Amino acid sequence: MPVTYLELENFKSYAGTQRIGPFFNFTCVIGPNGSGKSNLMDAMSFVLGVQSRDLRSSQMKDLIFRPPGVARDETLSAKASLVYVEPTAKKEGDAVAANNDTDDEEEGSPQKKKSRLSKKLPKGKTIIFSRVITSKGTGEYQVNGKSVTFKQYEAKLASIGVLLKARNFLVFQGDVESMARKNPKQLVEMFENISGSSELKEEYEVALKAKEDAESQTIFAFNKTKEHKSERRVLKEQKEEAERFHTLLTQRTTLKTNHFLWTLFHIHSDVQQRESTLVELQESLSENAAIVSEKEALLKTAKKEASKARSASSSKDKLRIKLEGEVDKLQPSVIESSEAISALRKRVATDTKAVSRIEKEKASHGEKISELQEEIQEYTEKENELQTEYDELKQSESGGIGSLTEEQEVQYEAIRDAAAVASAVPRRKLQSAVRSLESARAKAAKVAEEKKELTGRKDDAGRSVGELTARKETLEKSLEKTNSELSTSETTLTTLQNSLSSYQTKRATIESQLETIQNTLRQAKDDRRKGKDEERILNAIAALKRHFPGVKGRLVDLCRPSQQRYNLAVTVAGGKDMDAIVVDGKKTAFDCIKYLRDQRIGTATFLPLDSLQTPPPESTERLRAMAENDGRYRLAADVIRVSNDEYRRAVLYAVGNTVVCDSLDVARDICFSRTGRGGNSDRIKAVTVKGAVISKAGTMTGGVTKDDANRAGRFSEQKLDELRSKKESLEVQREDLDAQVGRGSGSHTAKAEDLRNAIGNLRNKEQYTKSDLEYTKKKLKEQVTLLKSSKKTFDKLEKQAVEAEEGVTEANDAVVQSRQEVRDVEEEHFAPFREETGISDLRAYDEAIGKAREDFVKKRTDIREHLAKLTAKKKYEDEKDFDSKLAKAMKKKTNQEAQLEEAEETEENLLSEVSEIKAKLADAESTLKQAMETEQEKDEIVRDARSLLKEAEGDYNKVTKTKNAEESDLMVLRQKLHENLQKARVDEVELPMLDAAEEMDEDDEENVEDSQASESATRSSSRTRSSNSQSATQESTVTYSEHFSQREDSKVAKDRKEAGKVDFSNMDEDLKIRRSASEEEKLRKKFESKISKLTQEIEGIAPNMKASDAFDTMTEKVKETVDGFNTTKEEGRKANEVFNKVRKARSHKFNTAFKKIDAALKIIYTDMTKSSKHPLGGNAYLSLDDSDEPYRGGMKFNAMPPMKRFRDMEQLSGGEKTMAALSLLFAIHSYRPAPFFIMDEVDAALDNVNVLKVCNYIRQRSDDFQCIVISLKDMFYERSESLVGICRDVSSSASHSMTLDLTKFDRKPGRGGEKRANEDGENEAEADPPKRPRTIAAGAE
Repeated sequence: MPVTYLELENFKSYAGTQRIGPFFNFTCVIGPNGSGKSNLMDAMSFVLGVQSRDLRSSQMKDLIFRPPGVARDETLSAKASLVYVEPTAKKEGDAVAANNDTDDEEEGSPQKKKSRLSKKLPKGKTIIFSRVITSKGTGEYQVNGKSVTFKQYEAKLASIGVLLKARNFLVFQGDVESMARKNPKQLVEMFENISGSSELKEEYEVALKAKEDAESQTIFAFNKTKEHKSERRVLKEQKEEAERFHTLLTQRTTLKTNHFLWTLFHIHSDVQQRESTLVELQESLSENAAIVSEKEALLKTAKKEASKARSASSSKDKLRIKLEGEVDKLQPSVIESSEAISALRKRVATDTKAVSRIEKEKASHGEKISELQEEIQEYTEKENELQTEYDELKQSESGGIGSLTEEQEVQYEAIRDAAAVASAVPRRKLQSAVRSLESARAKAAKVAEEKKELTGRKDDAGRSVGELTARKETLEKSLEKTNSELSTSETTLTTLQNSLSSYQTKRATIESQLETIQNTLRQAKDDRRKGKDEERILNAIAALKRHFPGVKGRLVDLCRPSQQRYNLAVTVAGGKDMDAIVVDGKKTAFDCIKYLRDQRIGTATFLPLDSLQTPPPESTERLRAMAENDGRYRLAADVIRVSNDEYRRAVLYAVGNTVVCDSLDVARDICFSRTGRGGNSDRIKAVTVKGAVISKAGTMTGGVTKDDANRAGRFSEQKLDELRSKKESLEVQREDLDAQVGRGSGSHTAKAEDLRNAIGNLRNKEQYTKSDLEYTKKKLKEQVTLLKSSKKTFDKLEKQAVEAEEGVTEANDAVVQSRQEVRDVEEEHFAPFREETGISDLRAYDEAIGKAREDFVKKRTDIREHLAKLTAKKKYEDEKDFDSKLAKAMKKKTNQEAQLEEAEETEENLLSEVSEIKAKLADAESTLKQAMETEQEKDEIVRDARSLLKEAEGDYNKVTKTKNAEESDLMVLRQKLHENLQKARVDEVELPMLDAAEEMDEDDEENVEDSQASESATRSSSRTRSSNSQSATQESTVTYSEHFSQREDSKVAKDRKEAGKVDFSNMDEDLKIRRSASEEEKLRKKFESKISKLTQEIEGIAPNMKASDAFDTMTEKVKETVDGFNTTKEEGRKANEVFNKVRKARSHKFNTAFKKIDAALKIIYTDMTKSSKHPLGGNAYLSLDDSDEPYRGGMKFNAMPPMKRFRDMEQLSGGEKTMAALSLLFAIHSYRPAPFFIMDEVDAALDNVNVLKVCNYIRQRSDDFQCIVISLKDMFYERSESLVGICRDVSSSASHSMTLDLTKFDRKPGRGGEKRANEDGENEAEADPPKRPRTIAAGAE
């Protein structure tokens, strides 16, 4: 028992200084809850270096005892000390003697008790470990009273086998359960602390980082070297390109020089030739100018003679014109006289006819008057006869009343008219009264009729209101009931329809999908199976995915062609890369390769996504654009679909810029003819949908092997597996849907149909009821309104009826009164006439004679009006005077005849005067004709002179035009010469020049030519030309700049001088030969074509003019980077060696501990789970994820209790977990055994059987290590060697301890007793159990 005592001073609940112990090899600490057992555990942990934050306190001051209710004492400090005795090796004889002494001693005496206790305490070197908490809350470590540092303290503890990091001496309450719940990483971390490999962790990390840094530096140096070599290669190409650029420039300069020399040579020759020709033309022009002047003088003389002849002819012509004017002046008078004579003759004829007509009218006038007299006599007789007939009629129709004479009738008419005028006012009054009476009667009748009708309507309205009110109430109740039923039915139907629609949609979708899947499976024959190699590869990939999260899977499993017809093409395009495994980075790829090698699974190709080289995006986009325009092919990458966009990079690496073509012809056209069409020389790889391949090198491969077909079928196999699983899922879904909906009359469809019919009937009923109710309400409202208005109107009509009767009575009285007034007024006029004629009743007389008289008066009026017309006509005829009218017409005729004779005499005089003037005019015309003939002769002479002048001017103009043409051509040549010289200067073409002596000779020649040209120009400028056409012709030839037309111009002279300096001696003789215009054009185009091609080629080059220097510099850099790469490579090798050394050391420590602990675990767990029923016990083992570097992976802890199948730790019961965890703890302790083991209530989750097993195991191992256990189970602590009881003083709230040695109660063999406990732990009670006090378990203080 290495730990003998624990001394505490003001630590937590332990007030003052207390010494707890001694502790035996198997000591149990017991006491009630809250007594301070856990504080004792904390004290031991505190002394052994556990931090205060792990002891249920936030700071060290919280560990100092503070009595409740007492002021806080800041001077208090705390201390905990553990007395440890290093055990010494015992001799066998000493052990036997000690046993004998113990057997011989008797119980009871204190001396013997002390002696026995001293004998049980270990003998050896004592070490006191202490930790002090000062009043300021700081901590201090002490060993044997001497202050030490934490590292020294930790080292001292480690020297006795106590490891603070591993805590191989301590098991807190709950640590057992946490041990069972630890995940693989936590288990590995714990084993690292136990094995000591964690001590190398920092060194391992440093070495790993140094190795990775060295690798990255090596890769960086390699990439840098590669980059510099690439740059040097580019610079080399640029250098060669720059040299080629200089060569092309030289060629173009030479070609331009030859072109300019050829052009300038011929232009300069043409200029010299044109200038000499121009001098000759100038002399010819002077001669022609003299001839023109001579002809101009002759023409001038002829013009003078012609002018004199023209003047004489003009005077004769004026006389002729004067005579013609006089004739023309008299001619209007002659015409006017002729017209006047003609008019007078017509008037005389008209007057003669008028005299004859008047004489005829005078002869027929008497007959017309006789006819009118006879017609008047006839109508007079008709009037008398009409009067006689009327008189007779009066006598016969009067009937004894009497008759009136004609005069009396006239008088009666006058009286009657006067009576009518006098009675007009009372008659109008009478008419108004009659109309009022008729209106009053009509109104009274109307009111009576309306009253009768209104009475009937009022009664009908009353009956209707009652009937409609009752109908309205009935309809409202019916409508409310119908709406309620309709709402319920619609809700139910909507629910059913939604359910049915969802069912139909889902089932139709499922059926469609199933049919599609069935067809696909049927077409594929569904008979493919995976081979053993495929299964092995898939299993290997699954293992890699479990161990390395960065493994994505095979590329063939991560992608799929967009259409099935591309399966073979994609397989051929991707090649072996389709079987490659896609990983996230190079590190994962290295780890996977190592795993495959260690597990001896096989080989595989990996595609790390972070370092794959893919085609440049520019080339890919260019090919994609070409494919879209062509339409016969497409990029292989575009016909492949990926499940995740991050895998697109792997696809691009596998297929690159390969294109998929519909046929081999298309592929051949693209690969072999694309350069000629597109102008791009980049070669591409083409694959047809049938598997044919045209590589970038131009090689063609055709046909499909069985292996290619099988690999292409993997895309289909993936699809078939998915389809089979999807088919099963869809069939289950269909069955579930059918079960939900049901069949037959109880199905959703039948219910929905019944509900639709019911809803249709209810809607019809609702619509009909609503319509009827609206109509009823409307009619009821109308009838109520009608009833109310009828009542009001009836009252009004009764009043109106009374008023109408009164109105009729009043109007009738007014009519009677008005009639009487009319009679009175008429009686005043008719009474005297009645007395005079004796006719008593004039009205009766009017009734008898009135009609006949009206007819008589009308006929008599007609006759009299006709007689008046005849009388007036006869009077008009009697008043006519034919004699005076005839005398007047005769007189007018005589005057017209006298005027005619005078006009004829005037006309004769005018005609004789005109004849005299015409004779004079004929003489003047004869004289004019002779003068005109003389003028024509003179004009002919002028025309001949003008013709000669024109001919001379034509010759002059012809020479002038030739000269102007030559000057124009010379001007063009001079301009071309100037332009070519200017262009040569602009293009920086250096033309070969003559020496100084040659230049001087040419200058002298030019001066002579200039003097000759100036003299000829002076001679030509002295002449004057009057021809406008000539000047116009000269002006029209100027089309270029004026200075090119002047030989003495400074620019012309300068160009001529500069052209003369050019050395044409080295020029090819072939270029000096004069050619035709077409040949010259061809030669010029040839020059320009060559220059253009060279220019295009030069412009297509972007030379780096500093490439040569940069190439030399880069060569030096490449040499430096290669040396640096070799250096970093050597450093990486050394770092890798260091890392491997540390890795092996760390792995060795870890694996050594693991193997030993695993072996101990199996034994301990088997021993702890053995029983009579299960003599073999259970099985527990540990497994590593990574055996090479176990600290980088995880660790699994599995336990199989007896007769239980394998299950995860989480699925075990609490007791099974505790037993497994304790077994692991004991196994760990066996590897790095501490001299003591402190456990806090580790038996909490154990049943009695397991408690006995644990207790027996501890007793068996008590000789190997000291075990101090806090327990509340009597079955556990009664088998310990000693008990430490903890109790609490209620008054001071402080904990106290007491110790009980249980070994004295053990029965010895040979005294009739049994062993203290059986080995298998099954028989908890014996026939003669040991006599032990059990009151301490209850915590009796």
